[in-house]
Amino acid sequence: MATNESPVELLSRLKSCRYVDLTHAFEPGSPHFPGFPDEVRETIYAHREGEGTLGSGFLVHRYAHVGQWGTHADPPNHFIDGGASLDAIAVDDMMLPLAVLDIHERVAGDPDSIATLDDVRAWEARHGAIPAGGFVALRTDWSKRWPDPVAMKNADDDGTAHYPGWGPDALAYLFQERRIIAVGHETTDTDPGTSTSRGDYAMERYVLMHGRYQIELLANLDQVPESGAIVVAAFPKPKDGSGFPARVFAICP
Repeated sequence: MATNESPVELLSRLKSCRYVDLTHAFEPGSPHFPGFPDEVRETIYAHREGEGTLGSGFLVHRYAHVGQWGTHADPPNHFIDGGASLDAIAVDDMMLPLAVLDIHERVAGDPDSIATLDDVRAWEARHGAIPAGGFVALRTDWSKRWPDPVAMKNADDDGTAHYPGWGPDALAYLFQERRIIAVGHETTDTDPGTSTSRGDYAMERYVLMHGRYQIELLANLDQVPESGAIVVAAFPKPKDGSGFPARVFAICP
């Protein structure tokens, strides 16, 4: 930002950019981790008399769902005892340069594909270094299976899930060498389905042990350029929270 440009002037320029919503609308029955209960939604006040459990005159819903519901943020304490909670995430870490790592063509042929260091290096060969302090999203086009939980899990006859995820060498490079702030993906988990099916969540633990956060169940990454966009990841501030639904969008050139 130029030294003589006010935030309001900057906003005027940003308004001319293209905006992409990266968030799924959630409801009872939405795809989720199988160990979590479904959402329960109750109308406690309704516009019409007799339709709300507590009264009428206006509309109020009571929502009962886990923090990891729909497109959501995972802070470090989700996996790490003593890790930072959701309310501790700095607001300036919610608006970051966005890099989109695209492996969707490989995933179309092999749903067990993972993002590798070779994928990151190929991205950098095209666009330059991954921005320090950035957000790296993994595009797999898995979000096109939403809201079908069976398609999202993609289990075989033995019950093993088959969906893509992050690989260890890619994450190690991104967090240790490029010092990114967060990652995001379109699936329910950081780890591929073949790993989560046997209770292995090593990749998610790796992300959160670095004191960083992640966004799961992103949408519409196919509408965002690999480089040059900004991501805004906003979420509520529950004290000591271990996760919460998020509203995430990209500001594209």
